[in-house]
Amino acid sequence: MLEPLYQVTEKCGYCETEFRTSKVRSSFKKASFTDTDFFCRYKSINPDYYIVAVCPFCGYAFSENFSDGLSPAFRTKFELTVRKNWQGGSFGGERSWDDALRTFKLALLCAQIKQEKDRVAAGLLHHIAWLYREKGDEEQERRFLELALEAYIKVYELEGISVNNARLMYLLGELNRRLGNYNEAVRWFDRVVNDKKILDSAMIRASRDQWAATRQDMLERSQASENAETGRP
Repeated sequence: MLEPLYQVTEKCGYCETEFRTSKVRSSFKKASFTDTDFFCRYKSINPDYYIVAVCPFCGYAFSENFSDGLSPAFRTKFELTVRKNWQGGSFGGERSWDDALRTFKLALLCAQIKQEKDRVAAGLLHHIAWLYREKGDEEQERRFLELALEAYIKVYELEGISVNNARLMYLLGELNRRLGNYNEAVRWFDRVVNDKKILDSAMIRASRDQWAATRQDMLERSQASENAETGRP
């Protein structure tokens, strides 16, 4: 019987040691539902648990989105903050939710030390928020959605204007909506819908849908506030 996990060989960018880690076979990546900010809920095994590779020898954690090469400044800081405290341990086999969270947070630390692009950091922060959503921890989910939103805004400021990234603009709207920043959410959704240079029909349609959802959210919050003031249930 075919197993959902298979092994691949990675080479650590820091200590240059080869190690084995697991990936999920494509045939097992079956989503049962996708949230409006692109978080996929899977029927069985979650392939997101295996996005980050962690060197068992030094603790360097990275994803396929990391850039190549490590600067001397990174090597010095990594040695002091991660390597000297690394107690070993392999994440090469099957991972639990806790394992996945640890790998993402370790990758985030490495990305911050390495000064990776904001897009890399934003993706890691967003995935951590998704993990907390899966766990049902709303407080931590909100915390990391806020951090992801800040990072995505930096991405847009650096590259979004030039490339007309409809998916990024939609995401800025949706994360604002989820965080209750409804006016900002509407502003981003409006930009996707009304910018004639944007031809991504799926994102235009999604922005229209979430624009309507945001309006409904605003109405419900206004009604709840009015009821609280008047003492109505």
